[in-house]
Amino acid sequence: MLSVQENYPVEFAAALLEKFGEVVSRYPEGRQKSALLPILHLVQAEYGWLSAQAMDAVAAYLGIQPIEVYEVATFYSMYFLQPQGKYTLEICRTGPCCLVGAEKIMEHIATTLGVKEGEVTEDGLFSWRGVECLAACGYGPVLQIGPAYTFYEQLTADGVDDLIQSLRNNTQQEG
Repeated sequence: MLSVQENYPVEFAAALLEKFGEVVSRYPEGRQKSALLPILHLVQAEYGWLSAQAMDAVAAYLGIQPIEVYEVATFYSMYFLQPQGKYTLEICRTGPCCLVGAEKIMEHIATTLGVKEGEVTEDGLFSWRGVECLAACGYGPVLQIGPAYTFYEQLTADGVDDLIQSLRNNTQQEG
């Protein structure tokens, strides 16, 4: 994953531009804006988040106004508008999950990781946030980890601790 710093122009690599072209080719001539969501996914996969500069570059590529990109990126919770940890833990915070302990799980994660919602741990490994319904109401509390969107259901504090330790171990094995 590349690093994007704020206030610096973004130039997409040739390989990424090739992927953009493939996505745009799926849509009729003059309808390139239809490729916006998948292109934003590609940019986020490359950089880890969507900076204003990256969104401006997407707008320029698609020939649309930057506000059109901002409207989409701010509407959908799947897009990150600030740097995230390598693992972003997303906990369902809607009624059914809260009834079975989602709020306690979020408090436990904040305490365990030592960061508030939206912050990144010092080691850069973790961030977390509450999200709207993850469509697993019968299995709550539920957590997902992007970008592969792996789901963890019927969470407990011990289960969260095991998950965090497992992710740390995976990172150590990779490095």
